Amino acid sequence: MKNIKKLTVIALYFLCLSPLAAQKTQWTPDGNAYYSFTKKGVEIVDVLHPGKDQTLLNSNELIPAGSSEALQVQSFQVSPDDKSLLLFANTRKVWRDNTRGDYWTFDKNTKKLTQLGKGLPSSSLMFAKYSPDGKKVAYVSKHNIYVEDLSNNQLTKITSDGTDGMINGTFDWVYEEEFGTQDGFRWSPDGNKIAYWKLDARGTKNFLMINNTDSLYSFTVPVEYPKVGENPSGCSIWFYDLASKSTKKADIAGDEIQNYIPRMEWVLDSKSVILQQLNRKQNQSKIIVADASSGNSKTIYTETDAAWIDIKSRWNDNDPSGWDWIENGKEFLWLSEKDGWRHIYKIDMSGKETLITKDAFDVIKPEFFDVQNKQIYFSASPNNATQKYLYKVSMKGGKAQKVTPETYTGSNKYTISPNGKIAMFTNNSVNAISMGSVISLPEHKELVAAKRTAKADPAKSKAEFFQITTQDGVTLDGWVVKPKNFDPNKKYPVVFTVYGEPAMQTVTDSFYTGWNDLYVGDMAQDGYLYVSLENRGTPAPRGREWRKSVYRKIGQLNIRDQAMGAKALFAKWPYADTSRVAVWGWSGGGSSTLNLLGQYPDIYQTGIAIAPVANQLFYDNIYQERYMGLPQENREDFVNGSPLAYAKNLKGNLLLVHGTGDDNVHYQNTEVYINELVKYNKQFQLMSYPNRTHSIDEGEGTSLHLATLFTKYLKEHCPPGAR
Repeated sequence: MKNIKKLTVIALYFLCLSPLAAQKTQWTPDGNAYYSFTKKGVEIVDVLHPGKDQTLLNSNELIPAGSSEALQVQSFQVSPDDKSLLLFANTRKVWRDNTRGDYWTFDKNTKKLTQLGKGLPSSSLMFAKYSPDGKKVAYVSKHNIYVEDLSNNQLTKITSDGTDGMINGTFDWVYEEEFGTQDGFRWSPDGNKIAYWKLDARGTKNFLMINNTDSLYSFTVPVEYPKVGENPSGCSIWFYDLASKSTKKADIAGDEIQNYIPRMEWVLDSKSVILQQLNRKQNQSKIIVADASSGNSKTIYTETDAAWIDIKSRWNDNDPSGWDWIENGKEFLWLSEKDGWRHIYKIDMSGKETLITKDAFDVIKPEFFDVQNKQIYFSASPNNATQKYLYKVSMKGGKAQKVTPETYTGSNKYTISPNGKIAMFTNNSVNAISMGSVISLPEHKELVAAKRTAKADPAKSKAEFFQITTQDGVTLDGWVVKPKNFDPNKKYPVVFTVYGEPAMQTVTDSFYTGWNDLYVGDMAQDGYLYVSLENRGTPAPRGREWRKSVYRKIGQLNIRDQAMGAKALFAKWPYADTSRVAVWGWSGGGSSTLNLLGQYPDIYQTGIAIAPVANQLFYDNIYQERYMGLPQENREDFVNGSPLAYAKNLKGNLLLVHGTGDDNVHYQNTEVYINELVKYNKQFQLMSYPNRTHSIDEGEGTSLHLATLFTKYLKEHCPPGAR
């Protein structure tokens, strides 16, 4: 139920450093340069010596023999032996991302382009990657896994049972959406075996969306989507031995349907894999080692939580892959909130754990494990949950040291080189943003100045941060953008933007905080107080209790925090016009908007809810059960937290917006909510966008239309300007 926040033109300018901005940084072996795709082709970018980049592949070399058009390359890999490139082109979307397409190799010596997977359907290959010696490539096509020998381009099909219901080497919709899993197979470090996930989705029901506009007769669009209370796909791990061409299943204890496996990697000796298994409620985590030859497995570590246990993707940009080995594979690093904070531990292969970060504050994200120097770099912000700074700590444990200098306030981002000596650095706050500088570590000395900088326009209002304590004794972080030429002796309308669920924060100190891309014009210029509050349950670095107090209380505790926060603000701000109060949100924020209107109709007069979950029982099982439990055990919590239960209380103005092709939060949610409004004769306005997905940005004119609609409705029902 992730919120969709649209980027402005300026934001895109800064974020899109290349056509492949979304691709992970691929560093050169020495860690002083990285590979990048530019208009010139594939280049080696020297981070320490700007302007001395080397071209690895010219753009005119992207034209296959017999073709007049260059490949439309989305991403690439450099082979382990540095002799070729693997190019991903002509891509197609699968759920969220373009993960299906064609793969080509480019031989650096012969300059020859060779297409892989010849004979397989066009644009059907997924997740191709080199073997460790660079002589083979494995990939998925139509739910089966193939290995191709690059010396003769012969294909070996290592699975043959792949169908829409039996998925090899990749994942179903909900695994990808909620665990961040996409690539579902792993080469062993010695290149002799492949371990892979197999998902049995044959029992997972399809949710049918209907397309009424793209043909004379309507047709259904099926999405394999396990709703709350429905069984997940069965999940198992398998091994394929390339020499013997034999397959072995890992014998892992626990029901395959009632347990998840969100992480799996090879142990460094290539003899076994290590994996994380979560039970259905996601409040028990086991680390299991499975032998690749026998299939036998053993549990080496178990953790439980009264609420839920987060996995790596929750703090790693939605990427759960990788295993953080130290001591040559004898130990690994692990994160846990078991002592009240998100801390880093080391665990050996017998399961013995040692706490490393001992300070009383959260690790926001591990940034780099410097194994050679036995240092860990991580982001944290002990004193201000809206900001982010770089810290370091010895792998032996002890007190963490702040690396970011005091002059760099705000939300700081580091992309650290594998050599651990340099990092690309971004400083980001409401006051300014600078990107592309290079700093040394651990001294944090600037080696290369920032390439792109911008400062907040002094002629425009910017976000101001504050804290407010509610009548429940809860202190919330917040920001407000005040009207231009603000006069505290006048009354101004208040517009709250809300998300409120565990997927994201809204109150962070960044350059774009306080911007509203759905508003056509300038909210401050027009005379609005634009506000956001951070309720309990969001992933702010304020400790385990802050984040997990919302367990089984989504739609209740977080909603009360928002409403009581608004009341506390109004008591403190005599310039807030309590007769003109609006709230809006997208996805989980749309759900919060409907709940605020229904549970506290005397506070909020106007709401704009975009793609909301109206009934928690309609959302997917992994997300909703993680935070709410199982409806078989506590169904009343799902009902009491759903906007549907409070539709009858609506007093004010409501604009409902939803895409009918939303495969994430189904349009069904808006339809059942409409039925409830009709039942109680509650008037409202509706905008349905045919076949648009959760982002509502497909189709010519869609984004402008939505922004215009949003602005017009807000101005009509929550009029701007001082009074």
